[in-house]
Amino acid sequence: MALEHAILVSLLEQPGSGYELARRFERSIGRFWTATHQQIYRVLKRMESDGLVDAEEIGQDGRPDKRAYSVTAIGRSTLVDWLREPVQPEAVRHDLAVKIRGAAFDDEAGRTALIAEVVRYRIEHETTLNRYLTGERRDFPDETALDTGQRLQHVVLRGGIAYERMLLDWLDDVLTTLRHL
Repeated sequence: MALEHAILVSLLEQPGSGYELARRFERSIGRFWTATHQQIYRVLKRMESDGLVDAEEIGQDGRPDKRAYSVTAIGRSTLVDWLREPVQPEAVRHDLAVKIRGAAFDDEAGRTALIAEVVRYRIEHETTLNRYLTGERRDFPDETALDTGQRLQHVVLRGGIAYERMLLDWLDDVLTTLRHL
């Protein structure tokens, strides 16, 4: 998936400035697609020159003007074409898994350091899971009251929650294994 597609989806859900898009990526889209502020602004500029988005200058009192982006008909058509293309399964690349396998060739001090790394990694994913669960309670308190777009957003979030839970279970298994070597 290209960053352009994630931006088009986000702007169709709600037009906004580059800053607002970056915040959405941090808050929700980042659950499945990450991008830096610089990447978002660079891609928005290219998308505007390609006619996929329009930008409107909006004056702000006491602050610099902001550019609010919205999707053009060409942008919507581009997204729809992409939505209808088949998706290939992603190849899994997991540095930590390679390190765990490599621990067979390290000494006890190295395995002790690896345990500390797995614990740190686990804490990060536990924090992510808690952030997802907080967002779910905040954004989707009543499944029966959701519109189509919200229901689709929620099912993506539930996938992120399930992934984080699976990863935490696996990390617990890794820690048990490493501690019993």
